[in-house]
Amino acid sequence: MWSGPRNLSTAMMYSFAQRPDTEVWDEPFYAAYLKATGLDHPMGAEIQAAGERDPDAVINACTGAGPLGKSVFYQKHMTQHMIDGVDRSWVKRMTNVFLIRDPARVLASYDKKRGNPTLDDIGFRQQAELIDLVCEVDGRAPIVIDSADIREAPETMLRLLCQNLSIPFDPKMLSWPKGGNPQDGVWAPHWYGAVWNSTGFAGAEGPLPDVSEHLKHVLEQAQEIYDRIAPLKLKS
Repeated sequence: MWSGPRNLSTAMMYSFAQRPDTEVWDEPFYAAYLKATGLDHPMGAEIQAAGERDPDAVINACTGAGPLGKSVFYQKHMTQHMIDGVDRSWVKRMTNVFLIRDPARVLASYDKKRGNPTLDDIGFRQQAELIDLVCEVDGRAPIVIDSADIREAPETMLRLLCQNLSIPFDPKMLSWPKGGNPQDGVWAPHWYGAVWNSTGFAGAEGPLPDVSEHLKHVLEQAQEIYDRIAPLKLKS
């Protein structure tokens, strides 16, 4: 599952974690990404200490079976972690889903948690590149799902997603216990507060938020990419 930040990605991981046939992995490349970029992220030292910092080792683990041996191995990946120099050829061997969200919502949310994001921070460019890669391999559009559609009709969209993945829908996916998930990354206390306090998908989103003037140039770039990807999304 590929998405940028602030994109319903944690809620989707929690949803799949409720399936008895599924094990989940939270952002496997985060530590390697911070080591390679030197970016100053909240809890950065803890993330690097807890995670695998060699991207090739992460790839080997991603392309193998999950440690619990369950039939579905759900990996929550952040597209911005696929920086130049990290091998992407392994993606061709995976079943890939792309989770998208309107860039105005992404930027307004991200700016509150880590200010002044760039286009590469929010992963839109990398997501488009990964979609193009999967299209080349499969010869057809990949699975794309919009977070707004999930929030508006969770069961309908999760059923449709499961159908496209050739796995059965499980009603357990619609809710989860409050308080987090044992598979959360060490960064969860900073980023996951809202989902920790939730027990299911929030309702439909309201009007688009205002984006700070200093981020309007990023919004324009991201919007162009989103508008190209959006026609590929699953429709109920």
